[in-house]
Amino acid sequence: MFRLTQKPPFANLLSSFEGELYFDESPEHTARRVLYATDASVYQEMPIAVALPKSVADIKQLLRFAQQHNLGLIPRAAGTSLAGQVVGSGIVVDISKYLGQIVEINADARWVRVQPGVIRDDLNAFLKPHGLLFGPETSTASRAMIGGMIGNNSCGLHSIIWGTTRDHLLEVRAVLSDGAEVTFGQLTQAQFDAKCRGENVVSPLEQRLYTQFRNLLSDATVQQNIRDGYPKPTVKRRNTGYALDALVDFFTPPTRGGFPASATPPLVGGAGGVNTFNFASLIAGSEGTLCFITEAKLNLLPLPPKETALVCAHFATIRQSLEANLVALAHSCSASELVDDYILQLTKTNIEQAKNRHFVEGDPKAILMVEFFDETTAGVRQQAEAFVQALRDKELGYAYPILFDEDTKKPWALRKAGLSIMYNIPGDDKPANVVEDTAVDVHDLPDYIDELDRMAWEQHGLKLEYSAHAGAGEIHALPLINLKSSEGRAKFRALLMDTAQLVKKYGGSLSGEHGDGRLRGECIAFMLGPENYQLCKDVKALWDPKNTFNPGKVVDTPAMNESLRSEADVVIPQPKTVFDFSRDGGLLELAEKCSGSGDCRKTEISGGTMCPSYMATRSERDTTRARANILRHFYTNQEKPTDHDYEAVKDVLDLCLSCKACKAECPSSVDMTRMKAEFTQQQYREKGVPLRAQLVGNFTKLMSLASIAPWTYNAIYNTPALRRIANRTVGFHPDRTMPELAKTTLRQWAKGVGLGAEGKNNTNPKPPAPNPTPVYVFADEFTNYNDVEVGQKAIQLMQRLGYSVTIPNHVESGRTYLSKGLVDDAQKIAIRNVTLLKDLVTDETPLIGLEPSAILTFRDEYPDLVPTELKVDAQRIAKNTFLFEEWLAREADANRVDRGLFTTEARQVKIHGHCHQKALSSMVPVKKVLSLPKNYAVQLIPSGCCGMAGSFGYEAEHYDISMQIGELVLFPAVRQAENAIISAAGTSCRHQIKDGTGRKAQHPAEILFDALK
Repeated sequence: MFRLTQKPPFANLLSSFEGELYFDESPEHTARRVLYATDASVYQEMPIAVALPKSVADIKQLLRFAQQHNLGLIPRAAGTSLAGQVVGSGIVVDISKYLGQIVEINADARWVRVQPGVIRDDLNAFLKPHGLLFGPETSTASRAMIGGMIGNNSCGLHSIIWGTTRDHLLEVRAVLSDGAEVTFGQLTQAQFDAKCRGENVVSPLEQRLYTQFRNLLSDATVQQNIRDGYPKPTVKRRNTGYALDALVDFFTPPTRGGFPASATPPLVGGAGGVNTFNFASLIAGSEGTLCFITEAKLNLLPLPPKETALVCAHFATIRQSLEANLVALAHSCSASELVDDYILQLTKTNIEQAKNRHFVEGDPKAILMVEFFDETTAGVRQQAEAFVQALRDKELGYAYPILFDEDTKKPWALRKAGLSIMYNIPGDDKPANVVEDTAVDVHDLPDYIDELDRMAWEQHGLKLEYSAHAGAGEIHALPLINLKSSEGRAKFRALLMDTAQLVKKYGGSLSGEHGDGRLRGECIAFMLGPENYQLCKDVKALWDPKNTFNPGKVVDTPAMNESLRSEADVVIPQPKTVFDFSRDGGLLELAEKCSGSGDCRKTEISGGTMCPSYMATRSERDTTRARANILRHFYTNQEKPTDHDYEAVKDVLDLCLSCKACKAECPSSVDMTRMKAEFTQQQYREKGVPLRAQLVGNFTKLMSLASIAPWTYNAIYNTPALRRIANRTVGFHPDRTMPELAKTTLRQWAKGVGLGAEGKNNTNPKPPAPNPTPVYVFADEFTNYNDVEVGQKAIQLMQRLGYSVTIPNHVESGRTYLSKGLVDDAQKIAIRNVTLLKDLVTDETPLIGLEPSAILTFRDEYPDLVPTELKVDAQRIAKNTFLFEEWLAREADANRVDRGLFTTEARQVKIHGHCHQKALSSMVPVKKVLSLPKNYAVQLIPSGCCGMAGSFGYEAEHYDISMQIGELVLFPAVRQAENAIISAAGTSCRHQIKDGTGRKAQHPAEILFDALK
């Protein structure tokens, strides 16, 4: 792990610094610095400190301190930069946690003022009731922040109609290198001249900026150099060097002819034009190297027409798709995006994206997704069909499915996940962000791709995979390169240099929106010419003479193949594990799958489940990305781990709820639940097992003992004073209630009524069908001891529906052991259960479970826990293991469930889904089975994790965060649904709802049993 070698007096800042500051060698501070050593790029450099400012005063303090000690300030938002923009050895300043306020909105004038940490999608959720939106839409829009979007001049898939961030940046408020806070906005000629005279300026530096730019850009030679060296005007996406081409028109006499660099679409009312001057146009795309943004005033657009159509045209070649792109543009589409076959193939095995590829027909080489907007369904259909007919007339493509409205969201989700999905590829050859951001004129795009493809293969032996903002002429080309080898690093560099020549040949931009950073900075002199590069250096020196703001980016960058994430030609052995990680290439390789794309930084506003603790804390430490990063550092450490190292990792893993959402929602399928359990088991072997972990793991044994006299247990935990004492004794929060023990266990009840391995049906309230279908019910440890009534009603319901129910001989699921990292114990249980059930569970006799976290161990963990000789049996059992809702939905689909058995009474049902259920199954079966009663109106609560997560919400140090997570969406939704039945399959979820709202939630089986006539 990293250690500090220098110690500037950061402690001096603490007395007046309002925010958070991490700088010393404690495990917590070390871990924070490790987490900020990377972004979504291939680079890694340990920062000397990490700061999370709460105010502009904090930022000014950091600036003064950095200048006094010759340190860089690296502004960071969501940390999704692909070119290493937020990686460096200085102070990383994370604005994402505290500087995310929407300051002011003027709906009539269509603008909003925001702090730089406002998330793009969250902003648009706020703007929607006003009928407005902020247009630029990156693939990371669910977590991308306005500050980062300004830094990179982000664009997104609708840029052909909505433009770039620069086009909508009306004003920027920023701290300059002299400490002054300045507002830059649109200036007329008279206002600009006044600034040059020192009128209405807040510092001498502000005046100097205006006078120096007047002197520089009024020079006819400089103007001509810019015209000759910058990308040609028809390239709409351009992010190479500083955007001097966006300012030069102001200084160009009309008789000389303008240079329409920005080519702002008519729809956009943005940052400036020929008749006005706005330094905001320069700050956009400057990557935080000129000043520190504190606020931005953004131009807003009306919401698009309400009807949407998406044509997903299938092609046999990439070139055909790019020729079709020109047809799409001629039909005035709103977006035209390309996905190639490589990404499409990978979506087949990605849990989340496999659900989104229903529109794919056959195995196309490329799909072009072309979108149209209109106010009417007929109008949008007519546009889409006219485009399809034009393709048919030109004999372009072979399939043209058209999707409408809500159905269009799934293909877009698949398109946005493309890059991250590629990290699922096993081995050290990984997708390398190196030439992934080139942009050329759309008419040049087919020829450019042909040349790029040929050059990469013939000169470097590399095959490129493509996705593209085709409508804007930008292509994301990704080679698979092993950056752990010297040979791979040489290819990495050579490919960029050769691509730069090709892009320049076409008059394009080496970066369309991802920026130069430390990746492409070396190439700017070549791309723009030495005179323009020197001009960029002069601009940096003028704005930031002490080189404090994000040094080493855009200009004077280090070599592009230095400071990569791993050392070259060093073989790191995979750690020995209990789980079988061979499918991922090993535990370390699974951690390395994290692309850094930051999908785990979504908020409750965007929806989803990953990552619940981040949604509550908004702290980078509590993301799946952070946890993968810390484990990668830990397992690549060649020295024996110290107590300090273990504590640093433990600090970052602490708030992982093991919800499994990352396994599905992370495009790279980074299974943090499994990695956390494995690491914790390894730590236990070194340091011993804490008492509380032993108690939670041995839940079943303890409940078995307590069930001898359940009234004693219940008397203690139903008496608040006694419960508080008992809770404190084991490290649980005193305010957390405990689930009651039933008077009898489910197994005892079943035995008492003659229901057991022999399959009798004495509990059946009505004789079953003459030849009842046999099913096995798994009596998990929670249903067996605490939720016995759920098990009883489920069994009686199944019998009433005509099924012969048997509780087979089995042991507990092992979930409690897995939740506390006791993987060795869980493995013994998995072996035992597979051995007991391997000759019973088949296609005809499935295993059905009521508690998602317990039954899904058979599907998720068991196949990777049992030894080789039991793997086939474990996989067969997994294939025939179902959640109660999955099984019943399947039976209903096969018309084997009589809906006439259920009430016709009208009721409203609100469903909260268990995390494991959402990650490893689906909520569709739940909604389907709860709709069996004819007049039940069933709705899903758009909640993520409930916050309980097994023992997590009981633990004293986690209780508050547990309740915060519940308050994000779930608790308010339950409180508002006063007259609805609340459904929750998970025992932890039901208990959390009870503690958080006072409402009793029911298992779907209970609801259906109660709905029987």
